[in-house]
Amino acid sequence: MRPGQAKPLAPPSAASLTSLVEYEIIPRLVASHPPAFFAGDPVALAVDPLNAITMADVDVFAPMTLQVEADLLLDYVEKLLARGVTVDCILVDLLAPATRRLGEYWEDDRCDFVDVTMGLWRLQEIVHELGTRLPAERRSPFELRALFASMPGDQHSFGAVVVEEMFAREGWLTDRLSEATLPDLLERVSADVIDLVGLTVSCDEHARALATTIQALRHASRNPDVKIMIGGRAAIADPGLAYEAGADGTAADARLAVCVAKDLVGAVRPEISACG
Repeated sequence: MRPGQAKPLAPPSAASLTSLVEYEIIPRLVASHPPAFFAGDPVALAVDPLNAITMADVDVFAPMTLQVEADLLLDYVEKLLARGVTVDCILVDLLAPATRRLGEYWEDDRCDFVDVTMGLWRLQEIVHELGTRLPAERRSPFELRALFASMPGDQHSFGAVVVEEMFAREGWLTDRLSEATLPDLLERVSADVIDLVGLTVSCDEHARALATTIQALRHASRNPDVKIMIGGRAAIADPGLAYEAGADGTAADARLAVCVAKDLVGAVRPEISACG
């Protein structure tokens, strides 16, 4: 288990289920069709039509998350891997759409909150199991450190789990803080040299504190060249939020996030090859 690994999700008593499902549990960070982002020139990522996840795969897999345990879900995933589907595609094109499908099931009264919570817990188990059982497909020869967290006050989301795993598979040394306070974040960035901080911003109310949070992180960081990216529902709803808050970049898709981060860090570490 990597530092900061999330515990199973539990519903906060004061939150409505609609808001929880739409804005917290089903993160827009790993949306299938990301909007434009900024960080130099846009990077075009080609998706191999062969060995891709199909809608039929999602149609089969999503209801299974409510019906079977994580080990059987992993069996299904391993069959896709044997078919030639990459782990990256599993994370972004299967697991993320499955979380959105769970929200649709709840809205259609096909399941209750407990069912959704258990389904999401099983999906998190799949992500962590893939991280421990399968070797990274690409290893960086350079030591790149990334810290991921939700904005103070936001709840941990499944999107942060997927994004952290994507970065780890690219060879980054990753850490994730769940339900961190601002002092927690400042202590962490001041203790180690971290190349990238990724913040998930799900709530509009917490987005208002984003600029001061980013400023505080830069001031406390042991790395004077630390790069800060944001994602999440609020960042996707307002494409200009990252720029206005003083972040270095944003991306609405986990694959793009890795690529943008590599470009950002590469700007101050020339030995790192740019993505694309």
